[in-house]
Amino acid sequence: MSDTEEDSACSESWPINEDWLIEVLKKHHEVRSGINITDFKVKQGCQDGVNNLSDILSVSVVYEFQGVQDKVERKSLDIVIKLLPQDPFSRFFVTEAQFDLREIKFYTSILPDLLAFQETDVSKEDSAIMLVSVPTCFYTQYAPAISPSQGSPEPPESILVLEDMRSLGYKGANFTSGLTVGQTEAAIRAIVAIHALSLGLKLKKKVDVNEKYPFLFQTTRATESYQQLVEQGMPQLTKFLEAQPGYANELKALNKIRAKTKELIETLLQPIEPMGLITHTDFWCNNLLFRAEGDGTDSCIILDWQMVTYSRPTNDLALLLISSIPSNIRRQHATRLLDLYYNLLKSYCQKLDIDVEADLGYSRNKMELEYRQSQLLALLLCIGSIDIAIGNPVAEQRLLDVLRDFNEEGILNLDECL
Repeated sequence: MSDTEEDSACSESWPINEDWLIEVLKKHHEVRSGINITDFKVKQGCQDGVNNLSDILSVSVVYEFQGVQDKVERKSLDIVIKLLPQDPFSRFFVTEAQFDLREIKFYTSILPDLLAFQETDVSKEDSAIMLVSVPTCFYTQYAPAISPSQGSPEPPESILVLEDMRSLGYKGANFTSGLTVGQTEAAIRAIVAIHALSLGLKLKKKVDVNEKYPFLFQTTRATESYQQLVEQGMPQLTKFLEAQPGYANELKALNKIRAKTKELIETLLQPIEPMGLITHTDFWCNNLLFRAEGDGTDSCIILDWQMVTYSRPTNDLALLLISSIPSNIRRQHATRLLDLYYNLLKSYCQKLDIDVEADLGYSRNKMELEYRQSQLLALLLCIGSIDIAIGNPVAEQRLLDVLRDFNEEGILNLDECL
């Protein structure tokens, strides 16, 4: 093993050692022996973005693996290890809301079910198009806290090991500059595959999603969490708008909304059947990685499934377009991007023998109406994270543009949503 001073500090802080890594690799290769680590490096780091729900380590491992016909192969692997935050307040926040458990369950329960459904109900040709674009999960470990009344107190433990997609050329987007049109299209292609497969799983296999996946971010609990964040962010936004000339009408509309935010959030998180499906619910640029492909398009990987929910598909779409793309792209391309999403959803569902229009009554116009409502939810979620934008002139202007457009388009009108 070789490491830097920073690497040594990480190794002392976290239980990342050679024996532990060998166990991870054994699980990855589905073997009991035959793995010898020749070198590994550990460093602290975030996946090209801000992450307040996990402490993240990046690990590069070089090892020898006894493969076919006992031939020893030399391999290397780059992984990301997500752990509970060391800060006590953040750790309590994460474990109390089960953000860590929810993401682990996405990789160990939801994702395998979606892939199994895809394998049995989608042709190989169509599966190559309907890509499930998330990192490979190599290892998980979870143990809730044990209270003194149950025996000796034990702190919670949560470990998620994923493939480091940066080693494959993926990079994070720049929040300040926002996504390009190509990156936005790639993100839509990535999320619509999850949406379509989860809808197909529900309808074709007659799955009660909330019953099968009780760990999902349930509406009542999610509403309470988001409401707290909005209440923290709204005074900061109010102070910011009061200092901006010409935004009195927007501020007045927001003050009316403030008294109804909990009711709004709860209403807008509720799925509208039969189109309820699995949503990411934190679908913005800092939870995405992109790579430019040889054909001139971009591909996208979706990270951070801590808020996975049973909700409306337009909630993911709205948060992406409101939070993560420049105002000129949103204004010029929103209709075309909505068309892209709807046409892909319709096409993917047809591959599953589901006609979203004839069977489910889900037209492009109906999606547009739901998207208008989802835009207000997206705005409230952005207000809950307002500190990301305030102090960044480009992000501030993007927020002002959204507020101005929403007010002019009637999206800030409570009567339409309630």
